[in-house]
Amino acid sequence: MQDKRFKIAHKEALIGVVLVIINFSIWYGFAYGLGSGDPLQYKYVLGFPAWFFYSCIAGTVFMIICIWLAMKLFFKDISLEEEDKHQ
Repeated sequence: MQDKRFKIAHKEALIGVVLVIINFSIWYGFAYGLGSGDPLQYKYVLGFPAWFFYSCIAGTVFMIICIWLAMKLFFKDISLEEEDKHQ
């Protein structure tokens, strides 16, 4: 019988991989979507090129919120100590 902690660890690892894919997609989409044009035509947000602001600054804030939510909603605090099966 597989330890229940492995099932929890696999689920949490999958959530982590999904968060990484979301982070990369946001970064790549904004960086290469908005940043692939002529630099003279760039729009600026708070003094930063829009592609940089949305991919690096806003994307980071968004991901921090997503990770915080994932930690609160999906991750469990479990003991890493080996359980005694002879009790």
